[in-house]
Amino acid sequence: MKIDEAKKILEAVLLCAQQPLPLHDLVRIFVENDDLFAKQKESPPTPPMTEKRCRQLLYDLQYDWSDRGLELVSLPDGWRFQSRSEMKPYFDRLRQEKPLRYSRSTMEILAVIAYSQPVTRGDIEQIRGVAVNAQAIRALEERGWIEVVGHREAPGRPALFATTSKFLDDLGLQTLKELPPLEELKEADLVQPELDLGDR
Repeated sequence: MKIDEAKKILEAVLLCAQQPLPLHDLVRIFVENDDLFAKQKESPPTPPMTEKRCRQLLYDLQYDWSDRGLELVSLPDGWRFQSRSEMKPYFDRLRQEKPLRYSRSTMEILAVIAYSQPVTRGDIEQIRGVAVNAQAIRALEERGWIEVVGHREAPGRPALFATTSKFLDDLGLQTLKELPPLEELKEADLVQPELDLGDR
């Protein structure tokens, strides 16, 4: 399979995908073609698809789309096309219903988990100085942003909460190190100014 054809296939698959696709899944879509060449006892014009070769094709696609409204990005869960951040105002005009908004209390709980994970419900209450609303925890779990990753070896074995790869994907981040400084959240009035999470 020639390079241009392979790129065209990757482009179509990624544009139609509803979620990020891992590299090994992208490589797998070419395996059947390689098997077909083998059955026909013909040598393919190019070497069989490998993760290294597929990654290079993805980089080529990133370059091809570098001046368009969409961009190809690599996220913790895989590769996907997404609109560039500068396109957001235009998408906002199309939305008929307002995006889901969370209370400051829920955002503070999410911030504590994101910046201090893994944490128990008790840890969150100690940091915030108030009781945790179980409904807020449930809302964040239903959104797929947090999950239970274990239990602390303490009386009652309390659940340990951490953020998920979906949380990173939805925020367009590769790692938690890319989270904005806590001060920015305070300035945006997403968390109370007194909230102190210490060093991340």
